[in-house]
Formats: sequence, structure tokens, C-alpha cells
Amino acid sequence: MRSSSGGGASYSNLAYAVFYREVVNWLRYPVNAAGVVIGQLLMFALLFFGGRAVFGEAFAGSIGSVVVGYFLWSLAGQSYEGIVSIISQEASWGTLERHFLSPFGFERVLLMKAFARVVRSFAVSVLIFGVMLLVTGMRPTIPVLTVLVILACTVLSVVGVGFVMGGLAVLYKRISSFVQLFSLVILGLVGAPVLEVPWLRYLPVVQGSTMLQQSVRGGIPLWEFGPQSLAILVAVAGGYFALGLAGFHVIQRRARRLGVLGDY
Repeated sequence: MRSSSGGGASYSNLAYAVFYREVVNWLRYPVNAAGVVIGQLLMFALLFFGGRAVFGEAFAGSIGSVVVGYFLWSLAGQSYEGIVSIISQEASWGTLERHFLSPFGFERVLLMKAFARVVRSFAVSVLIFGVMLLVTGMRPTIPVLTVLVILACTVLSVVGVGFVMGGLAVLYKRISSFVQLFSLVILGLVGAPVLEVPWLRYLPVVQGSTMLQQSVRGGIPLWEFGPQSLAILVAVAGGYFALGLAGFHVIQRRARRLGVLGDY
């Protein structure tokens, strides 16, 4: 597949370049890469062993929910912060404006970079999930295809939010406190009480978290979920992703008009 205005440039070339860059940048700083994994594992260890020490046997019934919820929060949080980081770093390096010269278009290049970052985050989260299973002794029967579909839809909604926050970072420069604040919001959304407050399932992450818990802990495949649950999952994913891209487009146009797109 070739871009409409790119001559010999193809999307496979773009994908290869972006993914190669992502892997090289990740491996180039092994201490930082290891720090991400170790930090996530230490947080889970504190949560798991602390909960077991405080609540004793009563905590045993909640281990499955804790493991699945922590895995989803790890993936969604890394994906969200990764999108914001990509956009803000490109602006600080002075390379964000160059994407407008790409034959693929500004948004397409950023989308490919976002996809590469999500894949990297997924690999890290799977590693963390494996260690959590070893620590807790869980042996769930996981319907892999179902879990991948639910995760893809769940992360898609968070990516939309990440694009909006990334655009605001370009426009207002230093908003790290708000970026970190939403990471905590994601944690709250993962554990949102949808049974008591049903409308919460229309927020990012919530519906995916509920279905992921049922799938991983109960082994429920995708086709056994009701049509309404699937419709909400897809609508929330597509809706927030589309709104996020539209919001980013509006914000970056304003930044260009103000002349601050490449300013840092």
C-alpha cells in the first residue's frame, strides 16, 4: 500500500521505520526500561502483600480482580502517557512540524507512532502480568482472542484522550500535573462500580474493564457477551478515539495559528 502523494513511500516503510525507532529507543536506555518494569512490579507487590497482610483470608477472593485490574491499568496508563510523551517530546525536539512535510500526512505519522507505543506498552504489561500470575499462583483459562479484542477497544478510548492531552501539551507546554492526574483517574475507572452506577460504562476503560474481568476470571468468550455489552464496548472505543483525534486536530490548528506548534 502506497500513500496517495508519496510516490515510492509506502505504509509498510513507515511502519518499519516507526517500530524500529521505538525498539531502538527502548533498548538504548536499558536502565530506564528496567525501571519501568521494576516500578510496576514493586507497586503490585505492595498492593498484593499489603492487602494480604491487612485483610488476611478475606483478600484471597479479590486476588483475581486485583491482578486483572492492575494489568489493565498498567496497559492503559502506559499507552495514555506514551501518546502524550510522543507528542510533547516531538514538540520539544523541534520535529513535530516536520511531520507536515511527510507524504503520509501529520495525523497518520502520529497514529503510527501511537500504535507502536501501544504495542510496546502491551509487551511490557504482558511481562508484568506473567510475573503477577507467578506471584499470586493464579492459573486462569484465558480466551486469548476475546481478551485481545477487549483490550484493543479499551486502549483505543484511552488513546483518544491521550491525543487531546498531547495537543494541550503542545498548546500550553507544561501540563504534566494534569497528565499524571488522569493516570489516577484511569485507576478509578478500572474499578468503577458499574453495577451500582450503570452510566459509568459509557466512560473510557469502564466497560472494557468489566468485560475483561468476566473473560479472564470466568473464561467467557466474546460471543457469549450480550449484544448491548459489545455495542457499548465498540461505541465507547470508537467514540472517544474519534473525539480525541478531532480534538487534537482542532488544538494543533490553533497552535499553528499562534505559532507555538514548534515552540517549547
